[in-house]
Amino acid sequence: MTKPLASTPATAEIAKLAKGAQTRAAIVDAALSLAAQEGLDGLSLGMVALAMGMSKSGVFAHFGSREELQCSVVREYHERFEREIFVPALQVPRGLARLLHMATGWMGSTAQPNDASRLYGSLYISGAVEFDDRPGDVRDALADSVHIWMDAMRRAIAQSQAEGQLRADVAPDQVLFELHGIILSLHYETRFLHGPQALQHAATALRGVLLRHAVDPQRDAALIDAALAPCLVALPDAAAPPPVSTSVSTS
Repeated sequence: MTKPLASTPATAEIAKLAKGAQTRAAIVDAALSLAAQEGLDGLSLGMVALAMGMSKSGVFAHFGSREELQCSVVREYHERFEREIFVPALQVPRGLARLLHMATGWMGSTAQPNDASRLYGSLYISGAVEFDDRPGDVRDALADSVHIWMDAMRRAIAQSQAEGQLRADVAPDQVLFELHGIILSLHYETRFLHGPQALQHAATALRGVLLRHAVDPQRDAALIDAALAPCLVALPDAAAPPPVSTSVSTS
């Protein structure tokens, strides 16, 4: 019969570190849940300690400052966002299908509650409102995360152009700006105004942007409508998209 390994100072230290990492992860999870309701700027060590049933000094021992706790929440949100929105999109064929997967995933996480993922609302947006004019580590962490996501969206737009689905005469940054604007409006209407049709409005706006920039709107309308179907209750005349001008301005 194999005897259990005797405890040594080294194994005890490893166990202590593992337990500390688990506690830290649990604190970040609780803080992320609170941030979804109270805002990133509303987080405090005391608030998180209360939610965790810990002392404030116990939380402080893991993070050292309120700012480090907030930065940890931003990093955790970004990791979950990548895992739940971006990584699945990479399994979809590159081009318009992938761009749609990314955009609708972003819309869904912004507009629909998802207690399992803690992605309800957009920390990228709410955090930007709170820290837009406040230089520091928290703002930098938020901006870095947003830049990474915007770069991924920009690549998907460029790939859609390379695949001959979106017009090459439109700058990817312009398409990205329009898509981002839809998400900003969706967040505002959902979180602030509680508009019951916010997601449908966003999906309709997204459809309009993509069809306007499409090389062949008639060909790609079915793909776009299928991706947006969960967001649209009814879409009149879906098979016949509005006329799209493909002329290039020479002005």
